[in-house]
Amino acid sequence: MTEPAIGVSPYWELTFDADGDPDGPERDRLLAEAARQGVRDLLVFAHGWNNERSGATRLYGRFFAPVPALAPEARLGYVGVIWPSMMFADEPVPDFPASPAAAPAPPARPGLDDGSRQALLTVFPGRAAEVAGLARLLEQRPDGADALAEFGRLLRQLVAGDPQGPQATGGADTTPGAAPGNGPELLYGDITEVCGEFARALEQTESAAADGTEGFSLTPKGLWDGALEVLRQATYYAMKGRAGTVGEKGLGPLLGRLARTAPGVRVHLVGHSFGGRLVSFALRGLPDGVRTVKSLTLLQGAFSHYAFAARVPEDPAAAGVLRGYQDRVDGPLVCCHSRFDSALGTMYPLASRMAGDDRSLAGLPAEDFDIGRLLGPRWGALGHDGVQGVDGTRSLALADALRGLPTAGPVNVDVSAVVRHGGPPSGAHSDIVHPELARVVLAAGRVV
Repeated sequence: MTEPAIGVSPYWELTFDADGDPDGPERDRLLAEAARQGVRDLLVFAHGWNNERSGATRLYGRFFAPVPALAPEARLGYVGVIWPSMMFADEPVPDFPASPAAAPAPPARPGLDDGSRQALLTVFPGRAAEVAGLARLLEQRPDGADALAEFGRLLRQLVAGDPQGPQATGGADTTPGAAPGNGPELLYGDITEVCGEFARALEQTESAAADGTEGFSLTPKGLWDGALEVLRQATYYAMKGRAGTVGEKGLGPLLGRLARTAPGVRVHLVGHSFGGRLVSFALRGLPDGVRTVKSLTLLQGAFSHYAFAARVPEDPAAAGVLRGYQDRVDGPLVCCHSRFDSALGTMYPLASRMAGDDRSLAGLPAEDFDIGRLLGPRWGALGHDGVQGVDGTRSLALADALRGLPTAGPVNVDVSAVVRHGGPPSGAHSDIVHPELARVVLAAGRVV
């Protein structure tokens, strides 16, 4: 198979299915060619939510573009990880040209656009009836509690598959991972209350994005607006669990094989959004004694900021599911975060709390609905405020990080100076194509 031209070489793609099984010929090509081509530093990048291979490939090409000039003497190789994730087609990606296959702009009346519908059919095979039913309800927006109850039933059938819901897919980032009761509130709670909470969260993100904009008028969000966001977040939570599986069962063992066939190759893991969870969970699947991973860089990581913690401050009985695994990196764990990422600052903590706790925010007046204040630090994401709960973690501004990074341990880098553009509901979550971030990756790996 000929790999696509992305502007840098040598470049390999590694494709994994939802269970973490790699494409055999792609795997074998990398194992056979990496050492033969004289690669010393291998940059391995995993995308986050993404609809199609071509979108991931374009991301890798744009992110890697400045790297050869930044490290002209380095013997570099590049890997793009392709895994079955998705994004909703109505989400803006800052400064990123639309794919030829992208759906047109959604209609004025919100619903499930054709691009998102097709993406759901791809990542949830065998669920065409559920997708059709959800699309119909979101388009027609019928009145009454019965219609919302039907929406909740179809959503559970789409993403859950068993009473534990998304938690069963490995989406938990702390232990104990399962919530008491019948399942996560996101799927099993009062659907009217859940949709109402997300509707208010949408209003908050739109208001924050338009703060100070002359003539801005906030469009009130109804229950069906909230329902579309519930579908989005439940889908992404399932993708989050899938990312962990692909990392631990797929990428980690493959890197172990690479260490045997090409022991002189230094590996640098990079992940955006759920791809950050994927490359982090690869550390769990890395065979004991393998020390070829020389850096791990998370770009707006969409998983818990306590994932590496030995103890969760708000719950001393809980710990991060990756506690101690940062020590498998023979170098620093660099976590880039931005306050302009509303996907992680607002929607992620609300969805995470609903996926792992039975408390409710319903009934609070709108003027008191502030996600950060109400939920507190328990449900925060790495891409919003960095690694938490790990002793010795350093914190740097981007300008300081570009002057030099520690050679080991967790390092939080505030990249708000460049990761700052994007509209609601995700904000700057996908605004990661910047030469400054490529420089951070090279600095983390001590690539010169």
